[in-house]
Amino acid sequence: MSESRKVAPMLSASANVEVPFHDVDAMNVCWHGHYLKYFEFGRAALLRKFDYDYREMQASGYVWPVVEAHLKYVRPAVYGQQLEVCAHLLEYENRLKIGYEVYDRESRTRLTKGYTIQVAVSAATQELQFVSPPVVFEKLERAWAR
Repeated sequence: MSESRKVAPMLSASANVEVPFHDVDAMNVCWHGHYLKYFEFGRAALLRKFDYDYREMQASGYVWPVVEAHLKYVRPAVYGQQLEVCAHLLEYENRLKIGYEVYDRESRTRLTKGYTIQVAVSAATQELQFVSPPVVFEKLERAWAR
């Protein structure tokens, strides 16, 4: 007989971004590398939602480097375009896997999607943690209880 597992609710957040002039090329299209910067805006909003932004990570004794990133470009963003970057916590038990979708704010057309993976590393020993530290579970439980 299988034991039923409690499924945690998805945690999501979003951030608004206007494509600045310095992010576009001569064809007025956003350079592909800037989308990772836009993902960061969404990731920061998501981490703040469960009180584990970069300051809290550092204070808890862990750093969380991004070890993998994947992007799928659907449509180009252009200078001055108003974007919404949605970030969703997909995994948290052994790593932080965050999914992203970048939309045109007005038309809701999806421009880009992807994900990043971050792993916990002890700040004191520089050792990779194969399970997320207890502080992650504690902060997520508090966020879900709100």
